[in-house]
Amino acid sequence: MWVQRLGQCAAPIRVLAFVGGLAALWLPLYGLFTALIDDANTLSIVVMAVLFVEFLLLLKGWNRWVYGCDRPWSRYGLQWNWRNGRGLLLGYCIGSFCLLLLFLVQQRLGWIEWTSWRYLNLVPQLKIGISGLLVALGVGLGEEIVFRGWLLDELERDYSASTALRVSSILFAVLHFIRPLSEIIRTFPQFPGLVMLGLVLVWAKRSHRGQLGIAIGLHAGLVWGYYWVNVGQLVQYQPGVPEWWSGIDRNPLAGLLSLGFLTILALWFRHRAIVAIRD
Repeated sequence: MWVQRLGQCAAPIRVLAFVGGLAALWLPLYGLFTALIDDANTLSIVVMAVLFVEFLLLLKGWNRWVYGCDRPWSRYGLQWNWRNGRGLLLGYCIGSFCLLLLFLVQQRLGWIEWTSWRYLNLVPQLKIGISGLLVALGVGLGEEIVFRGWLLDELERDYSASTALRVSSILFAVLHFIRPLSEIIRTFPQFPGLVMLGLVLVWAKRSHRGQLGIAIGLHAGLVWGYYWVNVGQLVQYQPGVPEWWSGIDRNPLAGLLSLGFLTILALWFRHRAIVAIRD
């Protein structure tokens, strides 16, 4: 069967074949929903949800037809067990704490001021926190299955662990950086931060012996913290602070300070990954 021959092709060909198949399934529905739904936010949610569901269905078929594997989730590190659940919680706490620490350092440097609680309404803030948690878990789960699950596995089938690490992290950054050239130049400090985040998430997964929970939790913790601070307007940026240091467009992960934090986090998870491999 011609589909099975894809398993003998090089990783770039397999990746492109998978993406092409996914696009062939998704684009007709995208056109249909675009014609039926007028609200841009609703359209975005619907088409992205459909894309993710089709991705999961195609992923299961891909592993069965190309590799003869009926349990791809275990290979990707998405087992439902206590170790993965504990990793999810640990990663979430680490991600949230690191983002809080980043804001505290910015406060210490005089770059931001926290909004006084007497100016905040508790109930709306709790709603923002809960909705942010759901969004963060969805983003963390979706992106980790794609980048540290499927993509990393395809690369590791052909290349060394270090090559798969670098390529997957660069692709992660590139796909998050598709924008006009002027915006690429303006927001360039975000790119090395995204590459470093990709490295952190791969090393986090390897530090837990291939379990994906730690990476999902870490990713979700970072997204949740940024979502709540940004949507809830919990901080006020002081005038005159260089955006290249504090974060382009008030994104704390898009500045040189955050790059330093991510580098420390990367070194720590890299050490843990090496220890896990040796044990």
